[in-house]
Amino acid sequence: MGFVDLHVHSTRSDGTLSPKELVDYALEKGLKAMALTDHDTVDGISEILEYAADKPIEIIPGIEYSTEYNGRDVHIVGLFIDHKAPKFVSYLDRFKKSRTERNHKLCANLQKAGIDISYDELMDEFPDAVITRAHYAKLILKKGYVKSIREAFDKYLGDHTPYFVHREKITPQEVIDVTLSAGGIPVLAHPTLYGMGKEQLETLVSLLKSEGLMGIETEYSTYTPAETRRIKALAQKYNLLPSGGSDFHGSNKTGLDLAVGYGRLYVDEEILEKQKKALKTKILFADIDDTLLNSDKKISEHTRKKILEMLSKGHHFVFASGRPINSIMDVVGQIDIADKKVAGGVYATAYNGALVYDCLNNETIEQSAITLETAQKIFDMALSAGVHIQTYTDTCIVTCREDDELDFYTKKVDMPHIVETDLKKVIKHETHKLIAISLDDRSKLEALRSMAETLDVCGEIVCAYSNAYYLEFYNKNAGKGNALRALCRKLNIPLRNCVAAGDEENDISMIKAAGVGAAVANAKDILKESADYVTLNDNNNDAVAELIDKFILNDERGNL
Repeated sequence: MGFVDLHVHSTRSDGTLSPKELVDYALEKGLKAMALTDHDTVDGISEILEYAADKPIEIIPGIEYSTEYNGRDVHIVGLFIDHKAPKFVSYLDRFKKSRTERNHKLCANLQKAGIDISYDELMDEFPDAVITRAHYAKLILKKGYVKSIREAFDKYLGDHTPYFVHREKITPQEVIDVTLSAGGIPVLAHPTLYGMGKEQLETLVSLLKSEGLMGIETEYSTYTPAETRRIKALAQKYNLLPSGGSDFHGSNKTGLDLAVGYGRLYVDEEILEKQKKALKTKILFADIDDTLLNSDKKISEHTRKKILEMLSKGHHFVFASGRPINSIMDVVGQIDIADKKVAGGVYATAYNGALVYDCLNNETIEQSAITLETAQKIFDMALSAGVHIQTYTDTCIVTCREDDELDFYTKKVDMPHIVETDLKKVIKHETHKLIAISLDDRSKLEALRSMAETLDVCGEIVCAYSNAYYLEFYNKNAGKGNALRALCRKLNIPLRNCVAAGDEENDISMIKAAGVGAAVANAKDILKESADYVTLNDNNNDAVAELIDKFILNDERGNL
């Protein structure tokens, strides 16, 4: 394996080497790959990709965003950016306009201080560059107003000088979203430079991870060995991809060299390979009943083999259902994975996304529950309306009575049951969801739904139909769409690499959240209207296998 540099600047922002010169210098240094990450611009990307096309070096399109968090500058590096993606281009256009307005104001402030400088003059002096305060400092120095770059910042350009103009506040969360939408990997850059304590930094990392942060710079030019260990520990704790680079600016940063930083830096090519793997890995969320399972409640042999094939290639499969986890695990057993060698993972989002579960390691990843107080209110409302209602312990159904609705449910979900209307007698903690069932009169379910909304119970929970007879209640932070996003964040899988398939109303949030949202041929019309793709086949004819072939193994997203 060789070494790489995933944080480099050119003359298109505040570096001193052009994109072409950077390629030549990187080859001289023996780099296997390099990411061009100019500040708030991708203007040099096309040039560097074209120049390096026939040379023995890989160029990763990137950018370094300047953002603000609690009054501090925080930088996010975006790697593998599709720099021509419409949302990304629109965002940068807005940002450039804001920066230009800021530069005009700063020039006006400096002119009031007796410094003869104009924005047009800066553009003539630094053509094709995104103008930063470093450019102001160079021109002020050249004109003889100061004796050093440091003096220029101390007197005129620093954050606390009377001439400083604050830029538009851009949050790290905003640029993480923009990067993900452009197919890139958002990375927290040089976190030790922000002057945060251990707890402050971890709070930031935790927040950004929840917003989709995928990586953190574990290798950087200024890190001490202790800082490197600290950041690597954070990366491991929050399952962030490692990244790193020199932050090379040419002669603008004296003594800091490409690839080696101040002499101790070494970013192994293995770091880049891990990032590439994350971008290639796909995940399929499949609803169980009437989507994955046929009418006999079985996974067909053809679909089973396709699931095993995608798992063998390192992709992930998720059973996304309103069922309890015990019932889902019975379905997982149909894959017969115990003696198979697979590189991918098998997961479940149970109770309509209230529980995210690692099926191979039998571990809960994340959960959102309903308090017993709220669950009891829903139970009591259903009883007063004459509607069957049930919830769950870890192993049993807790039902209001034995009736036709319970018989209907347990024929599909084979679980023991307890008859009890006082939930605290049988449930010792929060519950994940409740189901109201009516086999012969849907209007009863509609009336119950309206009653819940009137009593503001739905301030804590949401309700949705999982089929014509089931009205399900679950925590507002649950839902199949939220569970999908949570698991993709956990596994560092971009949403664009996610495929989701379903057939009912409770699947809508899931297929809207996925990069490709699919409705099986037998799905309700309301779901088909929200889908990117409708399968040619139904659940009795391997609809999920069709999706695995089309979007996981062959990746035909471009045909949508």
